[in-house]
Amino acid sequence: MTPTDTVLGLWRALSDRDWDAVVPFLADDCIYLDVPFGPTMAARGPADIVARLKVGLEPLSACHNHDGLIVADGDDVTYEHSETWTWPTGEVADLPFVTMHRVRNGQITLWKDYWDSATLLNSAPPTWMDDLMTADTSWVYDATGQV
Repeated sequence: MTPTDTVLGLWRALSDRDWDAVVPFLADDCIYLDVPFGPTMAARGPADIVARLKVGLEPLSACHNHDGLIVADGDDVTYEHSETWTWPTGEVADLPFVTMHRVRNGQITLWKDYWDSATLLNSAPPTWMDDLMTADTSWVYDATGQV
């Protein structure tokens, strides 16, 4: 698989919220950084990255990824895309993303999501932020200086 194939495979699995299918795309030392939250709230390794992703995505009634521009430069892949998040209470958020991935030997070793948190917060149900604040954070990894 090319680095582009790896990234697109990850996003297909993620859009389906097929957590078992996400894991093989992630290297054991992969770092995931949700840029708006900063490097002190990163996750490292497949199990912790999946746990981190579940915090935001598992409560949704639907999550769909919409392909956009993808550009590869060797092992580095930039993916411009969007996601539509739908909550069981009916709120919908359309979130534009630019995501950076570094791929080595068919697995992602670095994943950084760039997006506007205000877009999400303005669309989410009123209780969503409270739910995030009480979520399990055992996955937290401080990636300061590594990303």
